[in-house]
Parts: sequence; structure tokens; C-alpha cells
Amino acid sequence: MTDDTPPAREDPRFGALPGRPGKIIAVHLSYASRADQRGRRPADPSYFLKPSSSVAASGGEVERPAGTELLAFEGEIALVIGTEARRVALADAWSHVAAVTAANDLGIYDLRVNDKGSNARSKGGDGFTPIGPALIDARDVDPGALRVRAWVNGELRQDDSTAGMLFPLPQLVADLSQHFTLEPGDVILTGTPAGSSVIVPGDVVEVEVDAAEGQSTGRLLTTVTQGEAAFDPALGSLPAVDDTQRAEAWGAPLPVVERGSEATETKRHPQPDDVPSRVARSTTGSPLSPELRDKLLHAPVAGLSAQLRKRGLDNVTIDGVRPMQPEVKLVGTARTLRFIPNREDLFAAHGGGYNAQKRAFDDVSEGEVIVIEARGETGSGTLGDILALRAHARRAAGVVTDGGVRDWAAVAAVGIPVYAAGAHPAVLGRRHVPWDADITIGCGGTAVQPGDVIVGDADGVIVIPPSLAEEVADATLTQEDEDAWIAERVAEGHPVDGLFPMNAEWRARYEAWLAKR
Repeated sequence: MTDDTPPAREDPRFGALPGRPGKIIAVHLSYASRADQRGRRPADPSYFLKPSSSVAASGGEVERPAGTELLAFEGEIALVIGTEARRVALADAWSHVAAVTAANDLGIYDLRVNDKGSNARSKGGDGFTPIGPALIDARDVDPGALRVRAWVNGELRQDDSTAGMLFPLPQLVADLSQHFTLEPGDVILTGTPAGSSVIVPGDVVEVEVDAAEGQSTGRLLTTVTQGEAAFDPALGSLPAVDDTQRAEAWGAPLPVVERGSEATETKRHPQPDDVPSRVARSTTGSPLSPELRDKLLHAPVAGLSAQLRKRGLDNVTIDGVRPMQPEVKLVGTARTLRFIPNREDLFAAHGGGYNAQKRAFDDVSEGEVIVIEARGETGSGTLGDILALRAHARRAAGVVTDGGVRDWAAVAAVGIPVYAAGAHPAVLGRRHVPWDADITIGCGGTAVQPGDVIVGDADGVIVIPPSLAEEVADATLTQEDEDAWIAERVAEGHPVDGLFPMNAEWRARYEAWLAKR
């Protein structure tokens, strides 16, 4: 310990505790409501360890790490050990508990698979164990009549009591003492009931524990922020999620298939459509420079189309879409989202919770265009006013979908450029399943990759490979100047023969005019 390192009792992170805990032991599954939600009831309690560096005080912040999506809260009752316990009897176990308080056992499901049950990385991050704000004397309460509640943004999400636990609190203390010594200041996180779910930056989580006798810990408050530091792939495994992790993080049940008389969770393996060749996406937003963006804002889509055709690219227009605001120009880089045809079992697995559609709109960056593959199916909406508002708040450049739009007038009123195939009042699940994002897709008969340059005006929408964007923009603007000069000559009464396109004589006149400008 250095001279400027405060002792544990002065460290604000441990303000609700007697000192820095030597051990934090957490229970995997302990409430019947949570176990039933997961579809499995353990015969015995099981545990994992959390570092004391993960402890945080009430009123603090927790970062959702960059590159992750599934940060989940878990409101819990925490026990603070008061006297040493080693091989204690069940009848004596509660006497070794000094205090009860509230805790939030935060975790990142994106890292859970790689942890293989240890939860070292998924639940060990700094600030991932808020505790407090006040202690309840364990001698004054009935361990079988404690209640834990959790709120997200003021909405009650969890409400259960120790009467609903599979393993009573004294049993947890006695069981752990069989395996190692519980020391004064150690903390036991006793598990979470049903209702745990995903939280996102900006959310505020509150957890409170109270006793039948009237005592309360007060509300333990934590605010979620967005982390900026990315994980280094050269050092270890990266965050990864699958349908099982998403379902468990959000608290949604997995589809069940009946096999004879036994119900079994559906096993999911990557399908061909799940693992296309992915294109890396910049995490710093649009790669368009202000100068290139300005050029594209002044370059008409018709002119860009002509220049791309000269370079051998003729299949670059997103067909069948029309602008909701023809007077507003669309310029940005593609962020892709893919819908597949609706199938009830697949929608049950992919359509609810924090699905691909919601993730795309939540994560779009300034200057990006969300381009949606809906297969030209207009019998359902692919976005509505809420998602349009979210894209606008994220400063997205616009949205292009070859499907329908719900709340057409309300979406138009948001002000963000939207190109769509038509209006339809039905929700997503009527025709579509949100499947994946940031992959190569087909929209309006055209291939679109993440990072492609998207330009739209009253004539339509065009897709430009990023490597050609500057060249094509410059050539289009040059051609626009030439066409404007030709239009002036036609307005003067000159016939178009030989002028459009220009023959050698007219070309010489044009070059002379340019030299004098």
C-alpha cells in the first residue's frame, strides 16, 4: 500500500461495509422464481467468487464495456459475516451474520460463455457489485422474512422474499463454512429472484432490502454509463453473444420443443444465415470527411448513377423505395439490418427482447444510415415513430428500408430522412423476424455492405463503394457544371444535336469558357 492509498475503511467504495471484504461469494440460483424462469431447479446451492475491487457505493456509476450489449442487473440480499465461521451447524449459522444489506450483482452476458461458469470476467468488473446504502442488524430480523425489490428508471422489476428461496439464508452460511473459513467482513450475495433483465446506458437501477420488522437498507442507486475502451483481441477472448445468452439476459423463456413426453430447450447451432462474411464496422462513426460529405450533398443521385455506370457499376440503386421528405438530401454510411420471413418459432427466439432491430437503432452512430433488408415485403412495418425518434436522437443520417413503415405521418414529422417502399399499420411479427445486423444484405435488389456510402434524393437511393466515393463525387460535380453550361446554350436557342453530348466544336467553346471563369 502506498502512502496515498486510503485504508479500506476510508475508501468510499466500502462505505456501507465494516471494511474491504476479504471474500465476496455469490450464489448462482437460489430463488424458485428465478430457477423456474431458467427451467432448472438445482438440487444444491452452487457458488462463484467476485473480487472486492468490484464493490461500489450507492449513487455511483457502472460502465457497460465497449463492444457489449447484455449488461444485466440482479437485485440481491447481501449478508455481511460478523464472526469467524468454520464448519458451523445449520442451527448456529445465522449467529455468524452481522448484518444484512442490499446489493446489485451486475454482469455482462457477452463474456459469460468464455468464463465457463466462473463469472470472473462477466461479473468481476470494477463497480459490478454495488452494496448498501445502510446495514440492517442481523440479530433484529427473521432471515426467512426479508424482502428484496429492484427498480429500473422508477419501474418495479423485481419483488420477492426469502420465503421463496430454494435454500434458506442460514443454509448458505453453513454450507460455505464446510468448505472454507468465512471471516469477519466477508460478503455473501444470496442470489436474485425473477425479473432481472438488461439495462442500457442512461438507466438508473435501485435495489432495496427490508425486513418484516420494519427495517430497511434504503435504496441502493446505480447509473449505467457507456464505456469507451475496447477489449484488445491480442490479449484474450472478445465479447460474444448467442440466442441463449440473449434470452437469459433479458429474462425471456427459450422456445421448447416436445420430444415424446420430455420438454427440452431447443438447441441452437449457427445456421448458414447466422454466419455470413462480416464486414468490420468503425466504432468512431462515419468515415466521410466533411469535404466529401459536402460534395455528395451537392451531387444528384442521377449524376452519381451515371458516373458509377461509366466505371462498370450498374446495379447500385435501391429500387422500389420513395422518400418521405423528397426535399431532404440523404448522405451517410451504411449500417445494415436484416429481416427474414416470419416463422413463429424463430420469431419467438429472435423477435422479443433486445432483438437485432432494437440493437441496430440503439447503436447507430452519427452520420450512419440504417439500411434494412425486408425483401420488398410491404405487408408489415419495419420501423415506426419510436425507432425513428431513436435514430434521430443518435444523429443518424437516415433510414432506408425496402419494406413498410408504421406511423407514416409521425415518422415523417420526426424530420430524419426515411426512404421506404410504403406504409403499413401492422407490427414487425406479421411478416418479418429481425435476424442480424452489420452484415452484407440485399435492399431493393441491391447488395449493401456496412460502410458503403448511401446517397438519396427525390430520384432515389444509390450505393457507392467507399473506395470510389471521392472520385465519383468529383466526376459528378464536374459533369453537373458541364450540364449546366449546356442547359444555358439550349435555353439560348441552340439545338441539342452536337451540343448534347458536345462535339469537338462545342467542347472547344466550353473549354474556352472554363478558362475565362
